[in-house]
Amino acid sequence: MKKLVVSLLVIGVLLLWAGIGFSGVTLKALMEDVPETRIIEKLLPDFEAKTGIKVQFEIVQYSDMHAKLVPQLMSPNCQYDFLEVDNYWAGEFPAAGWLLDLGSYVKKDNFDTSVYLPSMLKMVGYYQNKLYMIPMYNYAMGLIYRKDLLNNSKLKEKWKQEYGTELALPDSVEGYVKLAAFMQKNAGVYGSAMQAQRGDPIVMEWCNYLFSVGGDFYDENWKPIINNDKGLKAVELYKEALKTAAPPGALSFNLDDSFRIMSQGKAFSMITYNWMLAQLDDPNTSKVAGKVALAPMPGGVGLNGGWGWAIPKNSAHKKEAWEFIKWVESFDIAKKRALAGGAPTRKDIFNDKDVLAKYPWYKDVEKLLAQAKPVPEFQYSAQMIEVTGRELSLACAGQKDAKKALNTVAKELLKLAKQARLVK
Repeated sequence: MKKLVVSLLVIGVLLLWAGIGFSGVTLKALMEDVPETRIIEKLLPDFEAKTGIKVQFEIVQYSDMHAKLVPQLMSPNCQYDFLEVDNYWAGEFPAAGWLLDLGSYVKKDNFDTSVYLPSMLKMVGYYQNKLYMIPMYNYAMGLIYRKDLLNNSKLKEKWKQEYGTELALPDSVEGYVKLAAFMQKNAGVYGSAMQAQRGDPIVMEWCNYLFSVGGDFYDENWKPIINNDKGLKAVELYKEALKTAAPPGALSFNLDDSFRIMSQGKAFSMITYNWMLAQLDDPNTSKVAGKVALAPMPGGVGLNGGWGWAIPKNSAHKKEAWEFIKWVESFDIAKKRALAGGAPTRKDIFNDKDVLAKYPWYKDVEKLLAQAKPVPEFQYSAQMIEVTGRELSLACAGQKDAKKALNTVAKELLKLAKQARLVK
């Protein structure tokens, strides 16, 4: 009898290990419609084969995600079993008590968090010293530009005649706006494929201007400084770029629109997410493959951004969701994601010889990530972005004076910081 019991226990453990113990479970997740999601989706059969767990992605545009997630996180039973959490929400979701503390799971399975880039783990990992998220992918922003146009002999000569200097990448935001306008005037392309649509797109792009001229949303005491001279300078430079270097209609452009312009060879540059380089360097999706390169934001401080994996407290399948996170963040799967054009967060992936052989610019991305800066993360980050996007749009459309627009933003940002009890 004892031998039989032991045998049955061993068989049970082996079956569980093989995934049969999870058979019949289907995990559901809301995912952003970006290349990383499609890359992971193609790898899901591997996860099901190893665990018996099926995964279904509901793929939507970023603008729809927050509105769909919040009611689910507030309900008794969330229809999503695991989440991808934008760094905009990395303060909001834990503060609301919606996310599971992953500390015990990490400890139990000896999950190694030291492999992640510190900037990513800080941004989409911890909240008030508790680990709520595992870094998923990065979208630190930089400058993608046309090498062929920057090295064009006729354009070099024209620039030197006009400015008396050598044509090169600028080291300031002012220099970038000047270069983009020059390219639009002389190279037969738009200078900058801008994404100035109201809301998230314009804020994402404009933050690169703000941070690189030395501006910010708040000071160290959570008092708004977005309306100081640096903030105003960032708005005026952004408006100048829209006027002299952007395609007509850029005020309504999102990322897809900007990518279309750049990939069709109709623009010199775009300030965008670093992972876009892989898409623009792919001859199957781009007419400028082999002609583009990535550089830090002129001025040196681009916007850092990223997503983290999390598990809702009201998920019906917490253990299975953790199995998925372990799988998708394992070295082998993370490497496959990177080789397919993903955006890594693990240091060992950035230094992998196979990944670097295919994407040698990943070394530049790693440096870019070290310099990039995220937006302030707190309970009301999403509202902060909404307010800023609204007022920036009004200012850039000429419907509101830039200083008045920033003053409105500052006033509302102060209210949000006070609601979060952050003001010192």
